[in-house]
Amino acid sequence: MAQLLLELGAATAAELGAQLGLSPAAIRKHLDAMLADNLVEVRETPHRGPRGRGRPAKAFVLTAAAREGFPHFYDGVATAALRWIAEHGGAEAVEAFANSQVTALEERCRTAMLEAGDEPIARAEALAEALTAEGYAANATTIASGGQLCQHHCPVAHVAAEFPQLCDAETAVISRLIGTHVQRLATIAHGDGVCTTHIPAPHCAPAASIATRVRTDR
Repeated sequence: MAQLLLELGAATAAELGAQLGLSPAAIRKHLDAMLADNLVEVRETPHRGPRGRGRPAKAFVLTAAAREGFPHFYDGVATAALRWIAEHGGAEAVEAFANSQVTALEERCRTAMLEAGDEPIARAEALAEALTAEGYAANATTIASGGQLCQHHCPVAHVAAEFPQLCDAETAVISRLIGTHVQRLATIAHGDGVCTTHIPAPHCAPAASIATRVRTDR
């Protein structure tokens, strides 16, 4: 029925019944279920000619939520756009685009983390909640070497498989928001089941920083 409504745009119960070969009772049952699930909404049909007796017929249309269940081609368009950017602007242009795309996400998460304090693991937990609200299905856990931020959903996974700059930009955001160096261990874009970011314990400084201190001390 949803496919038929998508094709028709709007249809009355009688029109749907005629198209599908279903009884009025069966149509009402389906439509009631779709109304309860917020998959359709009711609109009055436009009136043409003299109005007869009785109530005007009600037309049913798909909601935005129902339309999201149909296949989309956003990934293909986004990938084509990034290929065009790479061709005409080079890798630096792609990187600049990727950074621009995460700016708004970073600000929203930063606002949600205002009460998180300064401790990296606590900030990771607050960030996980903020990312979950954004649709990333994230969680943070403490491990022996520090902490781990896991994202179980990636809205740009198919695009990031070809353009890892998107993952790099997101990793940089995580690092800035948590306030420490982090290391991306796995990504959905590269075929892993979960995007996993390691957050080292405060005493585990990055190797580059340790090497810098050794040279300075000499």
